[in-house]
Amino acid sequence: MANHGTIHTRMLRGLIIGLCLCTGLADAAINKGHAIAMHGEPLYPADFKHFRYTNPEAPKGGSLRLHVVGSFDSLNPFVPKGRPAAGMGATDNSHLYDSLTVRGEDEPFTQYGLLAKTIEWPEDRSWVRYHLNDKATFSDGHPVRAEDVAWTFKTLLDKGHPFYSFYYAEVKEVEVNDPLTVTFRFDKDSVNKELPLIIGQLPILPKHIWADKEFEKAGMTIPVGSGPYRVASADPGKKIVYQRRDDYWAKDLPVMKGRNNFDTISYDYYLDANVALEAFKGGNYDWRNENNSKEWATSYKGPAFSKGIIKTESVTHHNPWGAQGFLFNLRKPLFEDIVLRKAIGFAFDFEWSNNNLFYGQYKRNRSYFENSDMAATGLPSEAELALLEPFREQLPAAVFDKEYQPPKSDGSGRPRENLREAQQLLKAAGYQFRDGNLFSPAGKPVTFEIMLGSPAFERIVLPFSRNLKALGITAKVVTIDSAQYVERIRNFEFDMVVGRIGQSSSPGNEQKEYWSSEAAKHPGSRNTIGIQNPVVDALVDKIIAAPDREALINSCKALDRVLQWNYYSVLNWYTDQHRIAYQSRLRHPDFGKYVGGDTSLDTWWDSTAK
Repeated sequence: MANHGTIHTRMLRGLIIGLCLCTGLADAAINKGHAIAMHGEPLYPADFKHFRYTNPEAPKGGSLRLHVVGSFDSLNPFVPKGRPAAGMGATDNSHLYDSLTVRGEDEPFTQYGLLAKTIEWPEDRSWVRYHLNDKATFSDGHPVRAEDVAWTFKTLLDKGHPFYSFYYAEVKEVEVNDPLTVTFRFDKDSVNKELPLIIGQLPILPKHIWADKEFEKAGMTIPVGSGPYRVASADPGKKIVYQRRDDYWAKDLPVMKGRNNFDTISYDYYLDANVALEAFKGGNYDWRNENNSKEWATSYKGPAFSKGIIKTESVTHHNPWGAQGFLFNLRKPLFEDIVLRKAIGFAFDFEWSNNNLFYGQYKRNRSYFENSDMAATGLPSEAELALLEPFREQLPAAVFDKEYQPPKSDGSGRPRENLREAQQLLKAAGYQFRDGNLFSPAGKPVTFEIMLGSPAFERIVLPFSRNLKALGITAKVVTIDSAQYVERIRNFEFDMVVGRIGQSSSPGNEQKEYWSSEAAKHPGSRNTIGIQNPVVDALVDKIIAAPDREALINSCKALDRVLQWNYYSVLNWYTDQHRIAYQSRLRHPDFGKYVGGDTSLDTWWDSTAK
């Protein structure tokens, strides 16, 4: 006869084994780890020591002095009011605010835990759960907890910039599971596989600080964050200084090794770009990314450069450029006509501009996903056609059987053949040319304003305006101060502007903010052009729902073709080089594949620091 204790022990062991097997089956579809990739696996394993594009031996100390042209009157970058100071950061990579995760800069799109020690999500990505690091604290010593995450999210959606409500529209609810665990659940119909990654980019704010304050007000109250720096001083419109925190909780984490090396980072404000450049050459600040080709070709000379006091460097990057162009405001009745938009494009002489204004430094921008594998080239592939075919009746025929190429000229500055073609288009559409002026089919003069926020663009836009005049179109170039410019852009009070629509290596949810019909209606959104096109909306949904990298690329190419052939802008130019100049005491590691415009300044260091 068997011993009852032995029988009970065997039964207990069997029950435990059974429970373990059941748990294993239940958890088989749940992922949990240190990072989450949009497609495929993270580049860095769980036990990685530091990112390859950082130098863990970089010395701490010294200073980094930067500049800004413009002004500021707020230390709250999260609301659509005021002009926030540089470095505040309303997204990840802020000096002040840590986010749940940080991006790996040498892979398409992977987020690694920062405030979140681990990330948990199901195979269908219908929710994401963040387990916070119990060592995370704000700069006042208060611990970062799940309630801060939930409060931040709800507050930004209710009172923050419209960007947040678009970006996170498909989040259904936020649950605080325990003090260190928070779960975001998504709409049951959501096909957005990017949500678990972009939720992680959320900068986390301290609930206990804001509890008795009006969050929606822009102001100069010194903020409290959990990031590597704190605000040391702020003089509105003139200067802001950040001080590195010796007690920063995450300084030894692998994702932060070799980063945030300067003791102080300051931003000096200038009202004039030319004055700012001369101040740099005089040693008044340390680093600049030059976006003016003329200045790069002619101004970075003199004793400071020949003696090696200031270094210059052209850094090749693989970042998608997106699109820069003369952007139409489709909210204006004048620009509802696709024929007029197309004709206006013939007046821009890129070849002349590049040779005479840009010193041959630029390439023609012909795609809204320029400098990437997502740019539409050649004829549509079978996969692209499968996406486009359901909308054939709503699209220009050229989308299906032609490769988009912007007009080319002989570089003379007077593109007569192009202007002649534009005149023929306009005449066929019922436009009339009388007494040197163009009139619409309704008999109204074709005239509009090109609004600029910097006089530096006048030399580029004025030749375009003169060519338009040859078509009988009056395009008045108006330059206004930066504060007024920002406000008018925010409220869509313009006819045409020079603008850039940036892209990432993994487009996703932000495409709604750029192109969607809904975003076009909301002041402050990034749908500057005002596109309200159901085909564009449908293709944006395809991008967001793309199950893999190949589907993402095909969806972007299909969208690109629709944007190209609708002539929503007169595409300008781009470069795959970052042109940087800096004081010779500064050093940087080898850059990652996707080098940002600031060339990852948080990985630089001061060689004179001890």
